[in-house]
Amino acid sequence: MTTAQDSAAPAQGRTDAVRGILWMVLASLCFAGMHAVIKKVAATGIHPFETAFFRLLFGMLPIIPFFIKDGLKPLKTNRLGLLTLRGVLNSAAMLCYFFALSIAPLAQVTALGFSAPIFASVLAVLFLGEVVRLRRWTAIFLGFAGTLVILRPGFIPLDLGPMLVIISSFVWGACMIIIKRLSATESSATITVYMSLVMMPIILVPATFVWSWPGPEQWALLIGLGILGGGAQLSMAQALKMADTHVVGPVDFVRLIWVTVLGYMFFNELPDMFIWIGGAMILGSTAYIAYREHRLGRQGVVPGPPGVRTTIPRDSGD
Repeated sequence: MTTAQDSAAPAQGRTDAVRGILWMVLASLCFAGMHAVIKKVAATGIHPFETAFFRLLFGMLPIIPFFIKDGLKPLKTNRLGLLTLRGVLNSAAMLCYFFALSIAPLAQVTALGFSAPIFASVLAVLFLGEVVRLRRWTAIFLGFAGTLVILRPGFIPLDLGPMLVIISSFVWGACMIIIKRLSATESSATITVYMSLVMMPIILVPATFVWSWPGPEQWALLIGLGILGGGAQLSMAQALKMADTHVVGPVDFVRLIWVTVLGYMFFNELPDMFIWIGGAMILGSTAYIAYREHRLGRQGVVPGPPGVRTTIPRDSGD
């Protein structure tokens, strides 16, 4: 006999999935807006390293309501070591990514950034002992082929900007594994707060060597940058809590649409067909990896250590 509780469970699951998708759409929009602001700020003369510091500083603004509501609860954690490690790695990823945004087209940086979950899958095999079989290896190779389609080495010069994105994606791949472990026990607010607290002093060091005080317009852009970045982090974390990665992960591809619109409106940039083709290949790869992990989980097969999914949508080191 089917009970009301049994019939309510699938309905709740569908509701959570829809909410997770909506949170991911919001996160992708916030990230796209933030990337456009980073490029705009760089055009006004503020160095990307300084921009990264202010992104973290003002990124605390969306967290203030949590402190008003819960006091110091977001600071309580038993996983300070893991939170610190995430912050150190994320600092390197952020500096590379922000600098890339200042010198490369928005759509190219965004499309290459989708490769982070693929790096995460490879790192899980190398360091966590995850077993990956033929179909997922095929998806991984498809994703790397997508990056080659975008980069086209040997056909066009391999510029610094795209290379920095690849480095950032590799480091962020490691952060993804850490974040998923943290999300099993820590709130979205705690993960976001400690990201800023750990990263701010680290990034302040290189920022001091290129420091210039912002003017009124730059202050407004930097505050907006922090709000967008903090909101994107919270939205992404909430999306991952509401729904499985295989549900919300592919939604992140709409970020390429947002940045294409913003790139054309503000920087007169239009992505070529290779960026769209390569980006679609990379997204298809990450979507299949997420779907396969979901299927293995339903069959009781654990593809990696408990509580770890390796195909978490990136936050671009932001």
